[in-house]
Amino acid sequence: MNTEHTKHGWITTPVTADILRGHLDVEATAHGLLPHRLPARSRRQIPDNQLAVAEAQPSGVRLAFRTRATNIDLDTLPTKRVYRGFPAPADGVYDLLVDGRLAAQTTVAGGNVRTITDMVTQSSELSEGPVGTARFTDLPGHDKDVEIWLPHTEITELIALRTDAPIEPAPDRGRRVWLHHGSSISHGSNATHPTAIWPALAAAQGGVELVNMGFGGSALLDPFTARAMRDTPADLISLKIGINVVNSDVMRLRAFSPAVHGFLDTIREGHPTTPLLVVSPILCPVQEDTPGPLVPDFDGGTLRFKATGDPAERAAGRLTLDIIRDELARIVEQRAADDPKLHYFDGRDLYGEKEYAEFPLPDEIHPDPAAHRRIGENFGRLAFGDGGPFATEAD
Repeated sequence: MNTEHTKHGWITTPVTADILRGHLDVEATAHGLLPHRLPARSRRQIPDNQLAVAEAQPSGVRLAFRTRATNIDLDTLPTKRVYRGFPAPADGVYDLLVDGRLAAQTTVAGGNVRTITDMVTQSSELSEGPVGTARFTDLPGHDKDVEIWLPHTEITELIALRTDAPIEPAPDRGRRVWLHHGSSISHGSNATHPTAIWPALAAAQGGVELVNMGFGGSALLDPFTARAMRDTPADLISLKIGINVVNSDVMRLRAFSPAVHGFLDTIREGHPTTPLLVVSPILCPVQEDTPGPLVPDFDGGTLRFKATGDPAERAAGRLTLDIIRDELARIVEQRAADDPKLHYFDGRDLYGEKEYAEFPLPDEIHPDPAAHRRIGENFGRLAFGDGGPFATEAD
């Protein structure tokens, strides 16, 4: 790799795509390198700011290299998101793993701040700020695989990587690649650090390389997302479908069913025999039998969400989570007759009545950190365990 030695023995290594994992594209910016989770072709078709922000937040994206370095500095320019009238969230966390185990964590202060001025329209104002440094010290001095997982809720431009020993891209360990798509729950809402989002926990349990296409508020069966998944190399694929379709109220049953078929058809064009798992929504009481749209509710000074649709309109095609689950199960059963590698999970097997009693949803829709862990454990057991669709012998 091209490196530059500094006066004090530190080595600066350009951040390039060959030391990144979990991304689909990179963009050269005025400051450095910006990882993306949708390719440029897809980004040109994004219809709203919510998805534009979500795909640029590097959930599951990490630097991966091998080194003897004991001290590592990563300069970044974060873009943090705050909501007007609410306290700023804590700075995003950078997780450093040594040989697959969490060894250190840090944050980067400063950076840009995007203030959301309207929760419904997602209109915002941007204030620019300085570059900061994620610093890791006193690491083991032996040769080791290092991963730095980027904050899952902060857009993160990568500026410079400095180490006190040379690095090289992490070798291919032969692990299968798991490509996953879902909503804000898959993106990692309410998880406290990037390796604690449920897909990362499940990936660690299954011993696979994660590519996370969980997009907050934006799992809406968009054709450009299906094409991106079609064109992304993967050994295993899963789709968490339904919650965003209901809470945004963008479809009726007549449109939803063909959209699911079209999404699956497109993925199968590029992955005709790859194990493909469709997962319906986890339990979410406010949307089980009540259609969307979902709206924020600030009564009591705490952000919660409530569904505003009329349950009486279900007969006319308005969608609820119960309706979504029945339809997804029907579609998968129908298609599986000609597609034996297509599988279905009821999301309530990941988080259902038992989990809701133990780990209630703090805002009525997103799991807390303990629930993320339980969802990850359940997915790992059901999908990667013996007899699961992603078990090694099932391939």
